[in-house]
Amino acid sequence: MDEKALADLVVGHVVDVPDFPHAGILFKDITPLFGDGAAFRQVVDGIVDHHGRSSFDVVAGVEARGFLLAGAIGYATGAGVLPVRKAGKLPREVLAASYALEYGEATLEVHRDAIEPGQRILVVDDVLATGGTAEATLSLIEQAGGIVTGFSVLIELAFLSGRARLAPRDVHALLTV
Repeated sequence: MDEKALADLVVGHVVDVPDFPHAGILFKDITPLFGDGAAFRQVVDGIVDHHGRSSFDVVAGVEARGFLLAGAIGYATGAGVLPVRKAGKLPREVLAASYALEYGEATLEVHRDAIEPGQRILVVDDVLATGGTAEATLSLIEQAGGIVTGFSVLIELAFLSGRARLAPRDVHALLTV
């Protein structure tokens, strides 16, 4: 499926929810996309096709909706899956990266032994907005000795300039709004 068709597929499966989680925010609800098996498969195949099946060893999914993408991509390619969790969710020794939010600060973590030095990692998430979560995730993986070979999202909110924050890394978005 070409990139235009994938973008149209995402558009057709996103529901805009005004004022969620706060007044003035237009939330992009992608749960209808996950609920449509054929559409979800096409999205996963599109991300895999973009990066190539042999360009990564592990797929890192950012909590929480990135987990769904990572699991499906890992299964489709035979790659391992790495959950990038919010602080306090992992039971063993962790590496952590904090980042600013418009209303405070957040921290992401991975198990200290989850990434082998030089391991090639594809990072996936649902939405790229300001880039804080993505920047923290990529930094965390590199801090652990991993090599980020790609970063994909379903939706990029271009007006929030998250892509610029991640430069010079390549950012792949199925839909840019």
